[in-house]
Amino acid sequence: MKPIAIFQHTEVGAPGAVMPILEALGCEVQLIRVVDGEQVPRDSSNFSGLVFMGGYMGVHDNYPWIPLELALIRDADAHGIPVAGHCLGSQLLALALGGNVVRHTQPEIGWQPLQTENNSVAREWWGEFAASEVQTFQWHGDTFLPPAGAQRIAHSTHCESQAFVIHNRHLLLQSHLEMTPTLVELSLKHNGHQLHRQHALKNPAVSDPEDVMTDLVMRTERMHAALMKLYSRWILGRN
Repeated sequence: MKPIAIFQHTEVGAPGAVMPILEALGCEVQLIRVVDGEQVPRDSSNFSGLVFMGGYMGVHDNYPWIPLELALIRDADAHGIPVAGHCLGSQLLALALGGNVVRHTQPEIGWQPLQTENNSVAREWWGEFAASEVQTFQWHGDTFLPPAGAQRIAHSTHCESQAFVIHNRHLLLQSHLEMTPTLVELSLKHNGHQLHRQHALKNPAVSDPEDVMTDLVMRTERMHAALMKLYSRWILGRN
């Protein structure tokens, strides 16, 4: 089986739990560190799947690798290769396949609950996590508008576009289910001022700064169990 390529755009946007989850599922993984200048491949057929991680940049920003990743996603879709995206990655995936990305009404930062859907597609992807509340870690100011035909499998009080499936193969996750305690700490170290500013503005879509570091091991382990379920279904779409 060909490897799954994971694209890392920033240090804070590391794959976190994604790599060990995929490896536990028997997949070979190849990390492509765009953050270090590694080139974006032009041909998706060298891989059995593509995973795009997050980043502080937006999909409409002028980074030379963004159009290359958009083209690679379209190439993967044309060849029936599954693609998954986390935060920025979900926005790249939505834009590449006919959706759009816009500024969200307000930043969403910290621990927030997702409401998973109770439809056949959601039950197929979430398993026992369908029709329930899943706490996840958020850090985004933009949001994606999914392309026609995308099927929603989760939403939240503050953001309707939380998780979608396209062609029953591609997975879009606006939130950071992949976060580890170390990555939560790194996010606060680099960007904690955003959380404090939004909390001071009484933004209801942000956590209390005093709560963000609480019970990190337990919270992240619960997220990873849900992410394992999603990726267990996602890898079934590989050639």
